[in-house]
Amino acid sequence: MAVNVAHKFGKGVKPEAFVTGMNKNQEAFQDWSQAFSWPSEEDREFFASLRFRDDLRCLILAAEWCGDVVRNVPVILQLLKETEMPTEIFIMEEHLDLMDEFLTMGGRAIPVVIFADTGGHVLGTWGPRPKHVQEIMVAFKQQNPDRNAPDYEANIKVAREQMLQQYGEGPGYQAVIVKEVRELLSSF
Repeated sequence: MAVNVAHKFGKGVKPEAFVTGMNKNQEAFQDWSQAFSWPSEEDREFFASLRFRDDLRCLILAAEWCGDVVRNVPVILQLLKETEMPTEIFIMEEHLDLMDEFLTMGGRAIPVVIFADTGGHVLGTWGPRPKHVQEIMVAFKQQNPDRNAPDYEANIKVAREQMLQQYGEGPGYQAVIVKEVRELLSSF
């Protein structure tokens, strides 16, 4: 990834300010956060070990209206709290320049969790959803390339229902996010 995000350092909001400033979905966001538990002590220890890495920064593209943000960012914030990594949240609509550097299949999908070094060089990204949930959207996009097709809206509704089923009823999906982010952070 050749993208550099140093020019964005200090321009986002702190996670606490994002949550307290939410006008939509704040209760659900906090519920998912409170539902979080570490899949294992080894996972918690891995994230805690990153406290010694002062070379990492995290930028999160998000918006309070997005269901994937409401489900996934609470997990990401729990992980980052353990790392003590400097973290900023960027409201998508206010940072479209950044959003357009991190498109998913050519579209604006959030959240996007961006890990960078202190120089702003992007080391890796996660998002907008766990891989097993995202696979449904990937398949949908491949099967429905024309947004203007008469059955597009009906088909995306089905895909969204399937994604909700993949997330499942409870917080079980959160362990998948822990695993995926741990693997990503282990790679640099």
